Amino acid sequence: MPRKTVLFSIFLVCIQLNAQIPRGTVKEGLICKSKILDQKVRYTIYLPFDYETSDRFYPVVYLLHGYTDNDMAWIQFGEAHLIADGAIANREIAPMILVTPDAGVSWYINNYNGTVRFEDFFILEFIPFIESKYRIRTERQYRAVSGLSMGGYGSLIYAFRHPELFSACAAFSAGIHTEDEYVQMEDKDWDKKYGPLYGPDLKGEERITTHLKMYNPIQIMQQADPDPIKRVRLYLDCGDDDSLSKGNSILHRVLKDLKIPHEYRVRDGGHTWEYWRSGLKDGLKFISTGFHQP
Repeated sequence: MPRKTVLFSIFLVCIQLNAQIPRGTVKEGLICKSKILDQKVRYTIYLPFDYETSDRFYPVVYLLHGYTDNDMAWIQFGEAHLIADGAIANREIAPMILVTPDAGVSWYINNYNGTVRFEDFFILEFIPFIESKYRIRTERQYRAVSGLSMGGYGSLIYAFRHPELFSACAAFSAGIHTEDEYVQMEDKDWDKKYGPLYGPDLKGEERITTHLKMYNPIQIMQQADPDPIKRVRLYLDCGDDDSLSKGNSILHRVLKDLKIPHEYRVRDGGHTWEYWRSGLKDGLKFISTGFHQP
C-alpha cells in the first residue's frame, strides 16, 4: 500500500476515534455574588459528558488559575476540558466536575489589611455556592484542589490551612518562595506582586512579616501539626527549568522530613502552558484515585 494511503487511513482512524469521545460541557462567564468581597466573582465550570442526562452526583476539583490569568485560562490555554474528556472516556479518571473561579491577582489569600479576603470568600462562600448549585458530592473525599503557578500556591494554601475540606491537592509549578528569595527580591517585583498581599514598601528582612509566614507553604509546614495534613493526598510537579523549582524542592524536603506522604515530580520543562498541559492528566489521575473506594 502506498505510504500516502497509509497515512491518510491513519488520519481517518484518528478522526473517528476523536469523534467517538463523549464531550463534556464548558460554561464560561458565570457569576457568584460575594458579600465578603462585595463584588461579583466570575467562574468557569466543566461538566462531564453525562451530567445533563443523569441524576448522579459528581466529585469536584477546584482548578485554580495563575497570576494575571482568569477563570477561562485552564480551558483556553490548558485544554483542561479536552484532557478531562479523553481521560474520562478511557476510564483513566472518574467523571468529575472542574471549577475555576476568577481570583484576579489575589493569590487566593486574605491580604495583610483585610481589604481583599479571597480565602474567606473561597472557603465560606464559593465552595458552598458551587456545591449547592450543581450535583456535587459534598463529602470531603470527593473534593480536591489543584492549580498552576499562583493557583498551585493557592491549592497548597487551601490544602495546608483547611485539610478538613480537601482529600487531595495537585500543585503544578506552585508559586513558592523561600524567605531569602523574598528578602533579596527587587523592590519593583515586591511592590507589584507581593506588596498588596503582605505590605507595601517593605525592604529586606522587613518583608518576612507574620502575615507572610502564615501564607508561606514552607513555613506553614514547619510550624503546623502534620497529622491533619497527612490526610490530604499531595502531588507536586515543577519543571527542572522553572525558576520556582527551588521553593518546590525545599517544600518537598520539608514534607519528607516530616514523613508526610506525597508525590513529587520534576519533569523536563519550564513555566509554560505546554508543561502544564502535559502534566494535567497525571495530576487528575492522582486525584481521581482517592475518589474511588479501596
